[in-house]
Amino acid sequence: MRHSAVVAGLLLALAAACLASLALGSVRVPPGQVIDALTGRAGPSPYRTIVLDVRLPRLLLGVVVGAGLAVVGTVLQALVRNRLADPFLLGISSGASAGAVLVLVVGIGGGITTTLALPAGAFAGALLSLVLVYGLARRGGTMTGPRLVLAGVAVSYVLSALTTLILAAAGRPEHFREALYWSLGGLGSARWDTLVLPAAVLLLGLGVLLALARPLDLLLVGEEDATVLGLDTARFRAAVFVLVSLVTAVMVAASGAVGFIGLMAPHAARLAVGAPHRRLLPVAALGGALALVLADLGARTLIAPQDLPVGVLTALVGGPFFLWLMRRRPEGAPL
Repeated sequence: MRHSAVVAGLLLALAAACLASLALGSVRVPPGQVIDALTGRAGPSPYRTIVLDVRLPRLLLGVVVGAGLAVVGTVLQALVRNRLADPFLLGISSGASAGAVLVLVVGIGGGITTTLALPAGAFAGALLSLVLVYGLARRGGTMTGPRLVLAGVAVSYVLSALTTLILAAAGRPEHFREALYWSLGGLGSARWDTLVLPAAVLLLGLGVLLALARPLDLLLVGEEDATVLGLDTARFRAAVFVLVSLVTAVMVAASGAVGFIGLMAPHAARLAVGAPHRRLLPVAALGGALALVLADLGARTLIAPQDLPVGVLTALVGGPFFLWLMRRRPEGAPL
């Protein structure tokens, strides 16, 4: 009953946020015009173009990316049994950005760079950074939250420096703008044709992870107990690491490195519906979607007609939240 009420409340809040996102911005569109454009009752007009061709693709990308990052954060926190885990803090987003920039500079993929080669490069970078961070943080069979975060920050700095080196060696100023976009995060490049891959990967990844809800729950009781209960933890963790790297890579390729959504949304969802992943994952996805839609709305309206990078706003909220979380949880505390 409580789970259903939480889901219904999130859906209503997300619907209201979506309507506000379509109506507000440098040009305000009356709510009636928004509804007419969405239902097809509006004829050709500037309002219809703004809603359907500019704001709606951006809104849907925000929903998809926010949900994807929240799902990844939820699963990472279970895999490493630490609630400080997040694709941004663990350097996965930086790895994905480095891989995407390398593909962009080298020019792999030609005309299909943005649809196939770019996410593929981001996936390789994300997976490599995740393996590296996990290997550095796990020492003597144990892993603490501070060690995990420090490893993630260190790897993130190295990959950011590597990205800058790649761009400097390429000598192409236009690529610096692309790299800045990825480093700060933003939804301004959203188009209808860029929505298909992130949406498909989100639906596929969420479906697979819901099917794996019981093994994820088993990890919460501890690695030894999960093994006794029949879970091959090493193989399971490796397979899910690959999956979350893929989801993260596609989201970063579409929106840049938007931070802290994968940290905050799982915590809020866990407080609302508890730890079992069959309930937790959908609620976290809705919470992440709502958070990113609201952040993007703020990015478009705070200094309109200019846009702020959406990653700036998520960092302004997520940074203090992370510091509070670090202060609240003792070193080495389990998930």
